[in-house]
Amino acid sequence: MRKVSIFGATGSIGESTYDLIARAPDAYHVVALSGGRNIARLAEQAIALKAELAVTAFDDCLPDLREALAGTGVEAAAGPEALNEAADRDADWVMSAIIGAAGLAPGFHALSKGTTLALANKESLVTAGPLLLAEARAHGATILPVDSEHSAVFQALTGEELSAVERVIITASGGALRDWPLERMAQATVRDASSHPNWAMGQRITIDSASMFNKAMEVIETKEFFGVSASMIEVLVHPESIVHALVGFKDGALMAHLGAPDMRHAIGYALNWPVRRDLPVARLDLAALGRLTFNAPDETRFPALRIAREVMAMGGTAGAAFNAAKEAALDRFIAGEIGFLDMSALVEDVISEMSSRQGLGNVAISLDNVMQTDAEARALSVGWARASN
Repeated sequence: MRKVSIFGATGSIGESTYDLIARAPDAYHVVALSGGRNIARLAEQAIALKAELAVTAFDDCLPDLREALAGTGVEAAAGPEALNEAADRDADWVMSAIIGAAGLAPGFHALSKGTTLALANKESLVTAGPLLLAEARAHGATILPVDSEHSAVFQALTGEELSAVERVIITASGGALRDWPLERMAQATVRDASSHPNWAMGQRITIDSASMFNKAMEVIETKEFFGVSASMIEVLVHPESIVHALVGFKDGALMAHLGAPDMRHAIGYALNWPVRRDLPVARLDLAALGRLTFNAPDETRFPALRIAREVMAMGGTAGAAFNAAKEAALDRFIAGEIGFLDMSALVEDVISEMSSRQGLGNVAISLDNVMQTDAEARALSVGWARASN
């Protein structure tokens, strides 16, 4: 029986992970689950999976969690330290699906135990990729990608030499606003940006998909995880979301990974790796699909992709500044304080300001420096306003 933990259990990735584990309850012993403020769902999951421990990220939610778990035998805890302590518990496989920089520390704690970390938390690689990979090597731990694109690249590279790779192509649906003209995008509301045409995801990642910040993060992830140069990474807009990534080799061949837009593909692959098992996902009918389309992204409409390449060129803690400013910009858009297109302008201005002050590329990557850069970028983001305002 495998011992597993799910961090971010009540989010979209966590729910899909829960679904797969709940289908085979005799195969897994659930060590810990974590969630946010959806206490009823977290408790429901913990009871159903007979988890040892349930943790909410918010201290003020602990009384409600304790009440919901009373008499069930499931422990309750709350707060960042409780998350880290949960990650320190012995587990064979850990899902890292907490959204944002908050997922960084629990991932490090899990790796220090030599576990297999299924990584859905983009921020870990974007902000501290070299540190995370070094931690895994130091403790004999394994990191498996869970983003559909990176799982696809990982699978396409199985049995291949990285030295034979010429390019890596990750695809983007284009998000909710992919067909909108730039003038209309400037007026997009939170509701407009929160409806993904293909994937069932949480609000934040759905908006990030509409702005292409999600894809910009994935470009940086690709560089860090696979150790390829930024110049080898390409992005294609693929509205059908069937081809998740392609790997191009020096002999001109392209290896593509295709699958229905269902995150249980990538999660199930990581859960069962290194073998493949049956998964409850739709099988493709290519004849019914008829055709697959691809287009180059318009970086005038989606400047996040250009900013990501500038961040990769900077190095240092630029990734931490990029992520923090992106998260803060998204918070402000959701709160109605800035417009949709203002998000990319805010991120670019914050990175420019921080780079001119301290030279982000010259800052050594350490956890302390990453967290300090994160805090500084968020502080600058709070005071940001367009010059024309």
